[in-house]
Amino acid sequence: MMRFRILTSLAAILCLLLCAPTLALGQTKPRARDLGVPFDGTPGRNNAITDVMGVEVGHTTLISGSGKLKVGEGPVRTGVTAVLPRGRNANDSVFGAWFTLNGNGEMTGTTWLEDSGLLDGPIMITNTHSVGVVRDAVIAWKVKHGNPDMEGYWWSLPVVAETWDGYLNDINGFHVKAEHAFHALDSAHSGPVEEGNVGGGTGMVCNEFKGGIGTSSRVLDAKAGGYTVGVLVQCNYGRRDQLRIAGVPVGKEIPEHPAYGEDTGSIIIVVATDAPLIPTQLKRLARRASLGLGRDGSYSGDGSGDIFVSFSTANPGAASPQGVRDLKMLPNDSLDPLFLATVQATEEAIVNAMVAAETMTGIDDHTVIALPHDRLREVLKKYNRLEK
Repeated sequence: MMRFRILTSLAAILCLLLCAPTLALGQTKPRARDLGVPFDGTPGRNNAITDVMGVEVGHTTLISGSGKLKVGEGPVRTGVTAVLPRGRNANDSVFGAWFTLNGNGEMTGTTWLEDSGLLDGPIMITNTHSVGVVRDAVIAWKVKHGNPDMEGYWWSLPVVAETWDGYLNDINGFHVKAEHAFHALDSAHSGPVEEGNVGGGTGMVCNEFKGGIGTSSRVLDAKAGGYTVGVLVQCNYGRRDQLRIAGVPVGKEIPEHPAYGEDTGSIIIVVATDAPLIPTQLKRLARRASLGLGRDGSYSGDGSGDIFVSFSTANPGAASPQGVRDLKMLPNDSLDPLFLATVQATEEAIVNAMVAAETMTGIDDHTVIALPHDRLREVLKKYNRLEK
């Protein structure tokens, strides 16, 4: 049985090799823009959620075994992704909100997020049957790294989301352990974010191509405040024949090697911004991710858990339990550029996930092919949508 233990410096080094976490080494795979896919809007420096200052992302990737499924032994194709709104070393909550487009999925911690408007700690994404262990691990990690509240209590309701990777992964083998969540958190960093078959997205399928983690960002012009919106997705949804990229019916043009012919997956979308928004406005921002998802062809099928969470890194100290807080917020009439940026970044993040993903064979030799880059360019050219 595969086990990873990150208990000593030697084990940590081994995990760098075995768990394949994202490090600040830069993105080496081509991204959608590199292939000539046209997108609207201006991306940030890394075209990633980490373009919102302070945001950090970490992954732990678990891949082992091959052949016939033996529950508890593998094959294993799974992991954990961590998004930290103010980084590993911050103890300050952010204003946040969430939205469910279709609820056949799970995101913990949303009841208090809805009532309080505050997101306390990281956002974690993993597979469906590992939500519990990751949730508990986040509490343990926070106890180790933080302090009790002003009244001396340790109290936490972590936000942990999931999508189902059971087509490729031994999902009932419970291979995600607490140390894997710890590693995703401790390895989180700013800068470029690794995409595709990594972290929680390792075993995911998107539009019956290989899916996974993807990210993108948009920077507003100076007239709109110069704010940044960043999006990270774990995409595991959609039917091949519905996939559209840059308005082109790519799925219908590349019908070979479909997976299972149903929209039985899910997508988790994380939206970050440095614009000064309050929770009601962030709820509106989270809803706009639906429109970016729709641009790529999703109709949010009955079997899909399409759940989104948003937060703003503005207004530091807003969660302080003492005194009256002075807050900043944009007027509602100024939100349109942020809405558009969210739609654009969501659309691109999903395509980036599929472009970065690689063909994977998992349990019982199930194989999901990667979106073929050359075929994608041919289809875009056919419809006069290839940018270069």
